[in-house]
Amino acid sequence: MNPIIDHLRNHRSFRKYQPDKTIPKAQLDSIVRAAQSAPSWINGQQYSIIAIQNPERKVKMADLCGNQPYIAESSAFLVFVADFYRTHLASKQHQGSLSAIQNVDALLVGATDVGLACENAIIAAESFDLGVVCIGGIRRNMADVIEFLKLPKHVFPVVGLCIGYPDVEMPIKPRFPKEAVYFQETYQTDVADLMAAYDETIIPFSAREGSVSWTARVSKFYDKDYYPSIAETLKQQGFLMKDV
Repeated sequence: MNPIIDHLRNHRSFRKYQPDKTIPKAQLDSIVRAAQSAPSWINGQQYSIIAIQNPERKVKMADLCGNQPYIAESSAFLVFVADFYRTHLASKQHQGSLSAIQNVDALLVGATDVGLACENAIIAAESFDLGVVCIGGIRRNMADVIEFLKLPKHVFPVVGLCIGYPDVEMPIKPRFPKEAVYFQETYQTDVADLMAAYDETIIPFSAREGSVSWTARVSKFYDKDYYPSIAETLKQQGFLMKDV
């Protein structure tokens, strides 16, 4: 098989790292450069990356993200932010209004740019035999994270990425059958049987979540508004000012 495909399909999430190990600067620079090579909407590059390596600051970030200790254990914690601050400066330079970022689509643009850059960083980090795990909890206390990182208006955190030297081996978690997520020409809704089969497949790999099925887990997760303060924080950062 193509070695790049092999590399991509070997992805795992690691939540236990060897403490007090530092990633060589050249490797971290390469990871960031790889992230920068990702495509972005209109080449706007509406993201930035903030590296947290100071031990005390990693501990604080672990707390802000919902008490996730692997953030503190990791060699570097990268915070990927959707960033329209440079766009704001460009707009001022050319007497623009920047009104488009008040529309909800700007959030999709920023999140997409972040996601593409983050995935490139993951692939690059794994090429150095480093382990990673994405942290969505960066949005749990978004206002506090914004203050902690001194984010200006028009910028908000989307995802964090722990990078470090794995302290335990992890299995590759199975994914849905291809037929459940890949369709020809039009969307196919007849996926219930595939979901049921996947429920049985994933249970042995879900000990951290209580050995529950996929359907039970996502149903419980999306049963409540898990980060209810985000909309107000985004408005304070200059987004969602138009009616949705």
